[in-house]
Parts: sequence; structure tokens; C-alpha cells
Amino acid sequence: MRRLRDPVGGCPWDREQTFATIAPYTIEESYEVADAIQRDDMRDLKEELGDLLFQVVFHSRLAEEQGLFDFHDVAAAMSEKLIRRHPHVFGDVGDRTADEQNVAWEVTKAEERKAKNKTGILDDVPVGLPALTRAAKLTKRAARVGFDWPNVQEVIDKLDEETAELKVEIRAGDLDKAREELGDLLFVMANLARKLDVEPEDALRLTNAKFVRRFQSIEDALRAQGRTPDQSNLEEMDALWNAAKHSERENPS
Repeated sequence: MRRLRDPVGGCPWDREQTFATIAPYTIEESYEVADAIQRDDMRDLKEELGDLLFQVVFHSRLAEEQGLFDFHDVAAAMSEKLIRRHPHVFGDVGDRTADEQNVAWEVTKAEERKAKNKTGILDDVPVGLPALTRAAKLTKRAARVGFDWPNVQEVIDKLDEETAELKVEIRAGDLDKAREELGDLLFVMANLARKLDVEPEDALRLTNAKFVRRFQSIEDALRAQGRTPDQSNLEEMDALWNAAKHSERENPS
């Protein structure tokens, strides 16, 4: 990384980068790691983890050039944090159950937030997270102090309420209010995912993959007839979709 950033013999592209310009690549590489895991492609996972590690090296080198910290400091900080958050492993605290560790973990994180002058309960939920993930984390954090629906049914009732409000704005033709209501609906959906102990991004990622798989089956069926989707119609494609859906149910992988 030092060679790549060298002002004399380095790479022009690498030399031009900053924390801000590299950040989108860091996020992208994280998603590619998740994608390899979802596809159960361990060979690809090894490569994607290397790409993600490179992002850590890149940011660390940028910081080192500015006299802020270096790669060693990053690793040391993580080691110190792991030790601090696992006294039952590295310290003299007795054994804990998984639930007890979750409680202790949150207490430790609260102390860390206080030390950073982040006293608000929601202060350190990253703004840069995917919106659905951040919504789930925001509601999880609020739930710790009792700001939560007591059961799943009440969340579902809220979904019905938000859906009705969205329909009102759509019928009224008020797109700005419809967008707001749609956001409310998505937020409640993220809350429901949390109550069901489901990661909303994972759930949506699986549905995205299912959509791609079934649409490709439509393309395959039409291709066998020498046609493409734009040479078909909604009724025919819907029938092919339902056939693919039925096939998946009859022959689950």
C-alpha cells in the first residue's frame, strides 16, 4: 500500500484517493463478502475477504500518512475491545450464558458510548447503514428502554394501519405524503423483522434472489420458443412465473 501511494513511483489512481472516495468501495466489498456467504462459495469468500481486508489496509495507510493511526493501531484497538467485552473469557468473570453475555455486552457498549460523549440511546447507530438495517437497529435500541410493541400482533396491526394511510395518500394523488407513508410502512416492516428475529436485509436479499431465479425461468421458457420477454405479454409471463413457483415448491433445493 505504501508503494501504491508513493508520490513518485506509485499508482496515480491510488494516490488520488481519500477516506471519502474509498468508503463506497469498502461498503461494496462488505456486500460481496455477504453475497459469497449466501451462495456458499468458499473459494469466492476467501477472495472477497482479501478484498475487504485490502480496504482496511487502504484506510489505515491513509491515516498513517496523516499521522493519525496505522494498521497496527487498528488491530490493537480491536483486540483491546474484544478483551474488554469478553471478561468471562479473558478476565476473572465467571461463565455466562449467551443471554447473560448479550446483556453484559450492551452494558459495556453503553459505557463506551458514554466515554465518547454519546449519551443519547440512538447516538451511535451509523447513518451509513442500509436503511432497513438501520431501522431495525434503531428500534432494537429503543426497545431496550421499553419503547416497543409488546407482541408481534400489535406490530402487524400497525402494518395494517400504515398500509391504510398509504392507500389514502395514493388515492389523493399526494406523492410526497405517499412517500412518507411508504417510509413509515417500511419502518414498521423492519420492526416486525426484529420482533421475529429476522435480519430484514437478509430476508429481502433472499426474495431478490428468488425473483431473479423465477424471472430467469421465464426467459428460459421463452428462449426455448425463440422469443424474448418483450415479445410476450403479462398474462403469459405471469403463467410462466406461476409454473416456476410451482416447480420450486414441488422440487425444493
